[in-house]
Amino acid sequence: MANSLMRFDPFSDIARFDPFRSVNDLFRDFSSMPAFRGFESAPGIRMDVSETDQEYLVKADIPGVKKEDIKISIDGNKVSVSAEIKEEKEAGEGGAICSERYYGQQYRSFTLPQEVDDATAKASYENGVLQLTLLKKPGTSRKQIAIQ
Repeated sequence: MANSLMRFDPFSDIARFDPFRSVNDLFRDFSSMPAFRGFESAPGIRMDVSETDQEYLVKADIPGVKKEDIKISIDGNKVSVSAEIKEEKEAGEGGAICSERYYGQQYRSFTLPQEVDDATAKASYENGVLQLTLLKKPGTSRKQIAIQ
């Protein structure tokens, strides 16, 4: 007779926890369930941030947005990016069979390790990618202290 008992691990879901996964990704998984259809969350602004000795370089994917609808604010070492995706009204008869495109406000805010000089910040937007060049503010570098 074969053993039909299965071992239950109550911590298996915690072990699979990904700390870099956003809350929106967690709720997006629920939208695949029939009871939760129609509650899809807004897509997030995905970005890469890199650093050199003098500056931070940010690349953010914001497709389908006009550059006039993107707002960037800098407050010390906090950077905020928001974008409004406007619904395009199509002339035609009949209703939509399927509508998966998102219209509305997207927002992303992050904190950098060092303050940036907002007067010299540069931004460009091309082919759905926002690029920010943020020079580090002189005199605000982090200091490491040696332990004696």
